[in-house]
Amino acid sequence: MMFSAIVLTMDKNIIVVTGGAGFVGSHLIEALVKDPNNQVISLDNYFTGSKDNHIAGAEYREGHTKDIATLIPETPDMIYHLGEYSRVRQSLDEPERVWDLNMHGTLAVLEYWRKTKAKLLYAGSSTKFTDTREDGVEGRNLAPYTWAKAANTDLVVNYARWYDLSHVTTYFYNVYGPRELSGKQGTVVGIFADAFRNKKPLTVSSPGTQERCFTHVLDTVSGILLVAEKGEGDGYGIGTDESHSLLEVAEMFGGEIEMLPQTKSTRSTSKVDSEKVKTLGWKPKYALKDYIEELKSSK
Repeated sequence: MMFSAIVLTMDKNIIVVTGGAGFVGSHLIEALVKDPNNQVISLDNYFTGSKDNHIAGAEYREGHTKDIATLIPETPDMIYHLGEYSRVRQSLDEPERVWDLNMHGTLAVLEYWRKTKAKLLYAGSSTKFTDTREDGVEGRNLAPYTWAKAANTDLVVNYARWYDLSHVTTYFYNVYGPRELSGKQGTVVGIFADAFRNKKPLTVSSPGTQERCFTHVLDTVSGILLVAEKGEGDGYGIGTDESHSLLEVAEMFGGEIEMLPQTKSTRSTSKVDSEKVKTLGWKPKYALKDYIEELKSSK
């Protein structure tokens, strides 16, 4: 008598990461694929993402988030929505692109969330917590990007309430580390590092005393994973307690510094509230000064 072999396989957790070929997204995927029970699918339009950031073990699909339901017909267990336009000053020059990516795209992601009943982690913008400027402009109203992100955090909360869905909203604070961008879509540290390597002046918007909390990408990712597993609701800021002025960061690199006029999007200090993620056990491990010293020594 012949018996058929019965192989028992465990269903994998299907995880969707929008913006998975980007700076933070690629590091997140790198952490997620370490668990053999995860099936990780990235959706990226490669506006700022790069195929150089692809991580072995993940599946990559190219397209706009507004087409997420068509491009990812699977029913996920978890959605990490990182794939949005993410620059403040530049958004003043391209509001249509902000609206397309952050409003049209995100609404489609929320509808996908509603229909699949997955848990959603939304990456909000900490700019909405910026102190109101002397001219009365609040952080959420600095630029098309800040307005869209603040509106989306409100929409996520309402979707969760309207449709009884599980979610967490996180807020990043000036993430830095390997794979960060320079140029027009770059981060502060990425732009400074590129100027330093090319022996160009480090440009700082006046007055230069505006302070930022800088958080290493690996600390950011550890916070994301912890919040996704144990958190629920809004208000999970992932940022170190240590802050530096932009001029101070430029001085850490050394070399010539060029002061630029203040812009419409210039903001003073962003309030950092990481208490909720700290109560889950999160602790940052990296310091900006050490990272900059490593960059300078590897020049």
